[in-house]
Amino acid sequence: MPVPQQPADPYAAIGVVGPAPEGVTLPLPPVFDSVDEERRYRKEQLAAGFRLFGRFGFSEGVAGHITVRDPEHPDRFWVNPFGMSFSQIKASDLILVDHEGTLLHGTRPVNRAAFAIHSQVHAARPDAVAAAHSHSLHGKAFSSLGIPLAPLTQDACAFFEDHGLYSDYRGVVTDTEEGKRVAAALGSHKAVILQNHGLLTVGQSVAEAVWWFVTMERSCQAQLLAMAAGTPKPIDRETALITRGQVGTPLAGWFQARPLWDQITASDPDLFD
Repeated sequence: MPVPQQPADPYAAIGVVGPAPEGVTLPLPPVFDSVDEERRYRKEQLAAGFRLFGRFGFSEGVAGHITVRDPEHPDRFWVNPFGMSFSQIKASDLILVDHEGTLLHGTRPVNRAAFAIHSQVHAARPDAVAAAHSHSLHGKAFSSLGIPLAPLTQDACAFFEDHGLYSDYRGVVTDTEEGKRVAAALGSHKAVILQNHGLLTVGQSVAEAVWWFVTMERSCQAQLLAMAAGTPKPIDRETALITRGQVGTPLAGWFQARPLWDQITASDPDLFD
């Protein structure tokens, strides 16, 4: 799996003014000494991501899933147990499944749609360590329009010319062939709008994938509000591309999620169990 390259000046890449003074540090994506340590970290991040989805109200019955690739076995991923509330998921509850659908760890079943979609997304995108999907309110409302997200705001520019549109809705995804079509629509982008369904985002970390989902959901809400109020004025292409380079990088996505992780791990310490 390719190793993401860090920018020469990571502080500048996340919006810090000037060089960091001596003794001043900001968190950056961790480096691990062992695969077991990285696996534990990824599972804890995944549990925290589910708690955040629950906190944001992204649940809709048993629909929705976030996955993270196992650091030792890239053809395996960790996912939520089918039918368990996002707000109650702990690291120890997570299920491990391979790309063939074999359950390797856990005592509860896996959502068939989660397997059909995420196995193909992870297979098609070796760089996608994590993928997130749910039936969030504004994401599914916006998806029914069958149009891409417009660069109406600074936040929406993170997705400018960096998201796909899957327009072939055929009901609940139950087979891997449709998962392959979803992965093809995602392409090399950070997100895809699933028409009449919702949003799906990917990232080089759970934090990044979750953050793209949160901010894309809100950008969909902002565009729906703007369209209801009048005729929105989009940001010009050159400026939108510049802004995407500022707020739409993997490191920017990871760092933007930091306040959310701090909040959820402080309020829900049992997620580490």
